[in-house]
Amino acid sequence: MRSRQALAALVVGCLLLTVGPVVARAEEPAFVTNPVAHVDTLIGTGSSETGGSINNFPGAAVPFGMVQYSPDTTDTYAGYDHDNDRSTGFSMTHASVGCNAFGDIPMLPTTTPIGSQPWSAWEKIAHDDTEVGVPGYYKVQFPDTGVTAELTATTRTGVGRFRYPSDGRPALFHVRTGGSLAGNSAATIRIGDDNTTVTGSATTGDFCGKGNVYTVYFAMTFSRPFISYGTFEGNSVYPGARSANSQWAGGWVEFPAGSTVVARTGLSYVSVDAARANLAAAGEGSFDDVRAAAVGEWNAALSRVAVAGSNSGDVKTFYTSLYRSLLHPNTFNDADGRYLGFDGNVHTVAKGHTQYANFSDWDTYRCLAALQALLFPERASDMAQSLVNDARQSGSLPRWALANSATGEMTGDNVVPLIVNLYTFGAKDFDVKAALYFMLKAAVEGGTGLGGYVERPGIGTYLQHGYAPQTEEFRGDHGIDGGSITLEWSIDDFAISRFADALGEHAIGAEFLRRAQYWQNLFNPLTGYITPRTAEGIFLPWPGSSGPTSDFGQDGFEESNAAQYTWMVPHDIAGLVTAIGGREAAAERLDRFTAEVNAGPDEPMLWLGNEPGFGVPWLYNYVGQPWKTQETVDRVRRELFGPTPAGEPGNDDLGALSSWYVWAALGMYPVTPGTAVLAVNTPLFDRAQIALPAGKFISISAPGASSGLKYINGLSIDGKPTDRTFVPDSIIRTGGDVAFSLSAVPNPVWGTAESSAPPSFGVGNSA
Repeated sequence: MRSRQALAALVVGCLLLTVGPVVARAEEPAFVTNPVAHVDTLIGTGSSETGGSINNFPGAAVPFGMVQYSPDTTDTYAGYDHDNDRSTGFSMTHASVGCNAFGDIPMLPTTTPIGSQPWSAWEKIAHDDTEVGVPGYYKVQFPDTGVTAELTATTRTGVGRFRYPSDGRPALFHVRTGGSLAGNSAATIRIGDDNTTVTGSATTGDFCGKGNVYTVYFAMTFSRPFISYGTFEGNSVYPGARSANSQWAGGWVEFPAGSTVVARTGLSYVSVDAARANLAAAGEGSFDDVRAAAVGEWNAALSRVAVAGSNSGDVKTFYTSLYRSLLHPNTFNDADGRYLGFDGNVHTVAKGHTQYANFSDWDTYRCLAALQALLFPERASDMAQSLVNDARQSGSLPRWALANSATGEMTGDNVVPLIVNLYTFGAKDFDVKAALYFMLKAAVEGGTGLGGYVERPGIGTYLQHGYAPQTEEFRGDHGIDGGSITLEWSIDDFAISRFADALGEHAIGAEFLRRAQYWQNLFNPLTGYITPRTAEGIFLPWPGSSGPTSDFGQDGFEESNAAQYTWMVPHDIAGLVTAIGGREAAAERLDRFTAEVNAGPDEPMLWLGNEPGFGVPWLYNYVGQPWKTQETVDRVRRELFGPTPAGEPGNDDLGALSSWYVWAALGMYPVTPGTAVLAVNTPLFDRAQIALPAGKFISISAPGASSGLKYINGLSIDGKPTDRTFVPDSIIRTGGDVAFSLSAVPNPVWGTAESSAPPSFGVGNSA
């Protein structure tokens, strides 16, 4: 009797005789040559239909710039919500984060008289065809006041052009220095005696209640003199005053009715004089000149990846996602190289290099770091060196670094795999020995920094038990997170093992590869799930067949539950599959788990809108059912992403979700942090080309992909057929041709052998 696999192959073979693998058409789609024309920065600026606020901003920025000059709406912690038409104006800093942050130096052009409460002023904003968001440029109208605002940016400056109506109403411009989204502990404003300048500062922080503080300084110049002015402190108004100094400081200037005013604003984290110098360094080009330069920067950056497909919506979603993948981290040094270090002192970055800030590493180590390093290895080297500089100044690598301090937000030691992924995918020009030193310091001693910060709190207890027990020592943001900490630190230790091996420290590599298997100590054989344990070794009770029971995930897991976190062993999937009961048992559980793809933290199913689930769709490649990876990735792309304000499945987290989409659309995903393993899925486009250094390219072809063919029938690397469900590591260095043959029906034979699975890195398994 024939095996099931043989019968399935016979059936598919018959189907393919009818459907056939797709042959490249003579008129295949052309590569996109002007990618900025396919970016709409309003995409993903509303609320996801399934996952809450997305938190992206639509305003003007350049790649990795210090400035994100963008509109704000009321009652939003990341600044902007497309579903809200009450605008407080425009501020200079933004990021897609999950707590109140940034929104520094807000300004509001208006014709509404000052009145007695300028602190709470807002105007209706027009979310219609007059609102335009493209790379480096934003435009909107205020229908009640008749003001039109246009924004553009350089690396360290924002340039706004504001047109006031000629109807006799006053042309007013508010600057609310004490209006940062997280509130302010101090703020200053000084209206210049020349009647063309405003300067000041804002001190803010306390990101997610972590107590961090930073001060940003600004210098603003206007294209014409203002005719009156005043300040306010909260709702206390002082016409004719030129300065204010309080946490609610602000002021206004007035221009002749009907004016068109260009406002240029420079930022610095060093001083007001440095902000002035940054403004001067940006030059005096016209608004349109600055806009054209920003567009040129974006076209050069986005052109690192060229795609060709027949679905314009997919092309727009792709390039908008790539755009969002290149906004953070942010330039932190001034034009002269100076920046404020983690030690509170002013330092100078090496000439020709950049100091970066704002790394949401828990979110971005999984796939954003790899993408940025692959496309921009020089920038990525500076990102890694920036984190090493932070460690030298503070004593330890920063977790979730914001401005010049470590917030310690989220669990794990995720700055480690972030740096290692940068290194693995191309960032080689940084102090790798110092990076390894600080990684080991935290992994062995805890990594004590400034202000009570510890990189790995409780490391002694962790090493004693071989897991993080459910004790107060491991309390996270939403509870005691022994489960997620153990899994994250296992990944972190694996990343150290790979990094040490690459640097020739093989004994260290072997020791940390052993430590990377500590995830096994939380695998409960009675339930088949990762389960937190007490210090006495007792597994916590399983919460029931319905899954987690709390309002925000399950006790022991950060923003998640056991069903979701159990799959997060990306370095030893083969060991996890064995522990679950083998490939068939794991596949059956995956089928149940992926019945929903964005279920949230309280259900025992996939939550793709949150980072721990990012790699799940590719796990079918490990269990001999790669066609289900192809189906699941395609389902997520089409159900959860799209060219609309609701077009992402959750908080973008400084480009984390956007970079997931970029990889998924290209047909490969970095499944194992610390390695260059790229597991494959069906690409979204017929052709794609990724530019590498030294004129090399990764060329991807998948004829018929953009027409809806979603199954892989065969794969060739540089013309050689392969049944492996991953591409060779060398391709990220040497480039190469990746050719997919696609079909309308699944191929139950290709990629199903155990030898076809991506590699796992288990050692000393007790599974």
